[in-house]
Amino acid sequence: AGVDGIGALYGYGTREELQSSGAAAVVESIEALTKLLLGGLPMEKGLFITLEGPDGCGKSTQARLLAQRLRQLGHRVVETREPGGCPISERIRALVLDANEKGMCDVTEALLFAASRAQHVHDVIRPAIERGDTVLCDRFVDSSIVFQGEARGLGRELVAAINAPAVDGVMPDITLLLMMDPIEAICRRRAERAPDRIEADDALAKRVYEAYRALAQREPKRVRVVDACGSVEQISAQIRLIVADI
Repeated sequence: AGVDGIGALYGYGTREELQSSGAAAVVESIEALTKLLLGGLPMEKGLFITLEGPDGCGKSTQARLLAQRLRQLGHRVVETREPGGCPISERIRALVLDANEKGMCDVTEALLFAASRAQHVHDVIRPAIERGDTVLCDRFVDSSIVFQGEARGLGRELVAAINAPAVDGVMPDITLLLMMDPIEAICRRRAERAPDRIEADDALAKRVYEAYRALAQREPKRVRVVDACGSVEQISAQIRLIVADI
């Protein structure tokens, strides 16, 4: 038909088979294909999607289902979480969530979350976005604003300032905020496992819920509210519709 074809070695077939079939070029990876097609032009950056909500609202399950769906559509997806996401940040996670660390003060908690985030952005999130991957992150800086800034009472401005060098300009393109009754959510989580240091505080959970509501009102374009009271399938359907728009 007079149309050039490019052979992809990350699929099926050998280089010899692809060349004998008339491939004008053969590439070994999606990155090589992108370089060939763009001819040196800068690669389009990937999408950064975060999931937020009260502990126990089902974020992790929905993040996994969304990642599966995006991969089915041909996207390269990096799944990650906070606190954590890379070796140094996972070590900080173990400390900050340790139920035995009852003496940790609120400022220390906020600084540890920011430290974990700085390494996470440096090692995982920014490189993936610059490669053109879609990044799905279970919690990000909004959690610090809500938990430490609002619910712990440190103030949004202080926590935002602490996290400014940590995020280094990297912010989500869209945030999926899963909302349900905070006590119901925390009971669901406790039925699965023992609560960590933060989950053990019922009064904190209620303040977190209200702080998330306020966040959604402040940033309605970025923060999209998802009703997390239905079945896993119903929640997933809501999320697919939201993500389809972008």
